[in-house]
Amino acid sequence: MAGRPRSIDRDKVLDAAETLISSTGAGALSFESVAKAAGITKGGVQYAFGTRDKLIRAMIARWNETFDAEVARRTGPDPTPAETLRAIVEETRDGDIEDQSRIAVFMATALQHPDQIAEFRDWYRAKLEPLDLTKSGDRKAALAFMASEAAFLLSAFGLVHFEDRDWAALFDDILSEPALSKQSTANQSD
Repeated sequence: MAGRPRSIDRDKVLDAAETLISSTGAGALSFESVAKAAGITKGGVQYAFGTRDKLIRAMIARWNETFDAEVARRTGPDPTPAETLRAIVEETRDGDIEDQSRIAVFMATALQHPDQIAEFRDWYRAKLEPLDLTKSGDRKAALAFMASEAAFLLSAFGLVHFEDRDWAALFDDILSEPALSKQSTANQSD
């Protein structure tokens, strides 16, 4: 009698793929290399994800879910758009360098495939669409959010290095924007 096939631990495979990408770059990502890193067969990786594209999408989706869960933990239920942006800025400030490097690699990989960039585009759209950019407060909240994203991406892609104290000071200034305050006036008229 044949044994029951073992189930594939998708998180273990995703962990291995993320480690591989972080250490060797997206070009080294193959089912064979991920299987070796995860200690499973190449067929197991193929069975779990189907294609390299789906594996990359699963890594991006998992990162987005984790990040969004941390943002939700900071905001609590029913946050205003400004409270959500504030929590994103705080989470970006507090994130570690490994998270920055990992998402930079995901983004660089996604940029090579326009269909994969849709997940990032949708994420940004979901954060910015609730704002009314005809209102000064909402524009300022959007600008503060975009400034934090620019700092994050510049740092993550290794284009700018920030010392810890400088990173903290930069984000303190971004977070001091009244439009991102917990009692935001972002939804009030100009």
